[in-house]
Amino acid sequence: MQSTKPYLIRAIHEWCADQGFTPYLSVKVDAATRVPREFVKDGEIVLNVGVEATHQLLMGNEEISFQARFGGKAFPVVVPIGRVMAIYARENGDGMAFDVSESEAVDVTAAEPAPQAADDSIPPPAPSAAERPPGKPFLTRVK
Repeated sequence: MQSTKPYLIRAIHEWCADQGFTPYLSVKVDAATRVPREFVKDGEIVLNVGVEATHQLLMGNEEISFQARFGGKAFPVVVPIGRVMAIYARENGDGMAFDVSESEAVDVTAAEPAPQAADDSIPPPAPSAAERPPGKPFLTRVK
């Protein structure tokens, strides 16, 4: 039986677009994940997957692929569905979190700190439950 994860990711993405929100993907990077490594921090990256931030966005059952600009340069991005940790709306944090098996993870963290993006295209990760004020929206983990 096929996983529901890619369908839920597409549903949250569509919901964000319908509401006028900006969908972000939180990704656990491994060797199969194609992202600019200089923007990976602690083995993770957060990607803006909104319509205006991506080109040729394809959200399939096995992977998510698109082209985006990082530091002013175009880069082809490929994210295996299994590496997606969460999809959520930047504006209010509503979305869904997913488990990513640590046995699949490969350490790709650079030895030096990642440079900061020149623009707001690479957002910070969503705040943890401990950092969130009471009454704020939160992600639901799907196992």
